[in-house]
Amino acid sequence: MAEKTEAATGGAGAGKQPRSVRVVLLALMIAMMLAMLDNMIIGTAMPTIVGELGGLEHLSWVVTAYTLATAASTPLWGKLGDMYGRKGSFMTSIVIFLVGSALSGMAQDMGQLIGFRAIQGLGAGGLMVGVMAIIGDLIPPRERGKYQGMIAGVMALSMIGGPLVGGTITDHWGWRWSFYINLPLGVVALIAISAVLHLPKKRSEARIDYLGAALLTIGITAIVLVTTWGGTEYAWTSARIMELIGIGVAALVGFVFWQTRAAEPILPLHIFRSRNFTLMSVIGFIVGFVMFGATLFLPLYQQSVQGASATNSGLLLLPMLGAMLVTSMVAGRVTTSTGRYKVFPLAGGALMTVGLYLLSTMDTDTTRFTSGLYMAVVGLGMGCLMQITMLVAQNSVEMKDMGVASSSTTLFRTLGSSFGVAIMGALFNNRVQDVMAERAAGSGAKATEQSATLTADALNALPAAIRDAYQHAVSAGTHTAFLLGSVVAVLALVAAVFVKEVPLKGAGPKEADTPADGDGDPATAKAPVTEAV
Repeated sequence: MAEKTEAATGGAGAGKQPRSVRVVLLALMIAMMLAMLDNMIIGTAMPTIVGELGGLEHLSWVVTAYTLATAASTPLWGKLGDMYGRKGSFMTSIVIFLVGSALSGMAQDMGQLIGFRAIQGLGAGGLMVGVMAIIGDLIPPRERGKYQGMIAGVMALSMIGGPLVGGTITDHWGWRWSFYINLPLGVVALIAISAVLHLPKKRSEARIDYLGAALLTIGITAIVLVTTWGGTEYAWTSARIMELIGIGVAALVGFVFWQTRAAEPILPLHIFRSRNFTLMSVIGFIVGFVMFGATLFLPLYQQSVQGASATNSGLLLLPMLGAMLVTSMVAGRVTTSTGRYKVFPLAGGALMTVGLYLLSTMDTDTTRFTSGLYMAVVGLGMGCLMQITMLVAQNSVEMKDMGVASSSTTLFRTLGSSFGVAIMGALFNNRVQDVMAERAAGSGAKATEQSATLTADALNALPAAIRDAYQHAVSAGTHTAFLLGSVVAVLALVAAVFVKEVPLKGAGPKEADTPADGDGDPATAKAPVTEAV
């Protein structure tokens, strides 16, 4: 099988990709759907899962274990792809993800489920970064805007179909099939990738930065444990929390120091010399914080307060996800035709802030139509940010750093989701418990604990007074969580103000001669397009 590499200079031929590249992109979209569907399916099925296997206090950990493992493994997958070739590492990550999915479906208690979700997360760390890095190899950034519609379409299809599929599976087949459904889709992805993706194999004499990976994993784990346990399992001033803060800070400081000395750093610090790359990392963190919090707590609110079934709560997310799809497609087309993109981070930060604040105003009397409008505003904001962050980040580094740039951007988004779920989950749980204690005293708290995240049927079975108290408690909890999200989203708007609009690679002959700017953003137009022949 021959490999041919051509320079994409943004001329007439750059806009039309070889057929084989389009087939590769289709295979990558299948793999991306694999990762996206899992998050969406599990989000809708979570109330039933937690209700069967444990109490409400374990809700955040089922998600946190997955996102924590994803965050820890993402930089390693990116570096492995840069050093040894993307195809092998990408397919390995799919296999690990499928093994974790099968084990999660067989879990018999909450401890097993959390552990197996961690295995699943290890594989998931290589899925998104693999897709993004391979696309970065194949398509120059200016032309990549056209493919944002395809990427956004897959993400929106997964987000729209995921809750529907998850709710239907949970209601009719049982929650275990929420994990088993990954297996046939994963096999299709493996076959497609093996058959059509042909990239040059790489060989590197350098060793993987295992010490850096270990330090980063310890630091991330400690900090996430602080956000998860602080104020719930342990007091913020307790010795355990102080120990975790000390371990986390020491590990992260050690990681940064070691990255300046490692032969092949897992996260090269020089990429952060680019202002745009650093800003996109910040915005990506905030998008992850907001998005996963919204997809976790909106179904809880809809099922507990608005009386929706698991299936209907998935359908009720359509306003947010549909708005995100449309906006992302428009952003991609405009970016490709004009080469300009700064307006989208600005608009996205503003819309996301306003939308989250509107969600925080929901109470027990809020109609589904009103909550749908609020969700649409959040979706418009996320649609402006989802793909633009990766596009600008990849445009800000050299081709040799494409893998670590993709993995770093994905890492920060994953960290954001982990912190978001942990912090918003802790605030939600505390607020629910406080309101239940005020409104229903001991009997209400006991009923809530036994029923975990009450489904519509379980909620209707409660005495009227306790049911009313629980609905007010969940409403108050979501208010606190979304109000925090709105405050955090302001930071994305502030970061967007400082983004510098650097010409996208492949933007045309004029830009092709432009040197790297003072912020370290390379503006050279040459980006290799690998054609599998």
